[in-house]
Amino acid sequence: MIRCINVHKQYRLGDAVVPALRGVDLTIDDPGFYAVMGSSGSGKSTLLHLLAALDTPDEGEVHVAGVRIDTMNERELTRFRSREVGVVFQQFNLLPTMTAMENVELPGLLARRPAKETRERAGSLLEALGVAHRAGHRPDALSGGEQQRVAIARSLLFSPRVLLADEPTGALDSANSRTLWALLAQIAAEREMSIVMVTHEPEAASHCARVYTLSDGRIVGVRSGEEAHGRVEPSGAQ
Repeated sequence: MIRCINVHKQYRLGDAVVPALRGVDLTIDDPGFYAVMGSSGSGKSTLLHLLAALDTPDEGEVHVAGVRIDTMNERELTRFRSREVGVVFQQFNLLPTMTAMENVELPGLLARRPAKETRERAGSLLEALGVAHRAGHRPDALSGGEQQRVAIARSLLFSPRVLLADEPTGALDSANSRTLWALLAQIAAEREMSIVMVTHEPEAASHCARVYTLSDGRIVGVRSGEEAHGRVEPSGAQ
């Protein structure tokens, strides 16, 4: 599903060159819920942006959903982003003038999918995520947890094989965070998707099959979710 080979990425800030990723190797073969953890500046958001085809590496290969994406042109990337990968952000990114239903429908309408088919799909996703009763409400009338569920529904509209979540609980309280982590794990299992979440929350690890730790632009550890959460002792060096 996901493979990174010796991925490097750096950014220029004024006269300084700042390395974000320094040779990342990552392989995720199976559907499931996975986490990438690390401190601020470790490179985890950069990695997620590369996997989402929102940026390109300076060196190395990036494969997502069985396709190498770092060599694609912009037209190919646009098609890939709309069909194979969904992205959920910390701040929800819902349009304030649209209802929950309209926000979920929007990608389908922009892609010129049939309106009736798009609405039926959006409605079933809102139902599955427990917010169908809020379909006619605008974002300012929804709680943070409800807004994030609507954002997840929107990301699933095209049935992507991979879902990427960038600090999806960063704007939520602890109770809603736990609910969302459990929901993402459930979605991964029921829909046989690979969900990769960037997070700094250790408790999130308990819901994940595997946790990858990033430090200074490198993956420095791979643990099971239970090991990362401290429920069991590590079985050995990774």
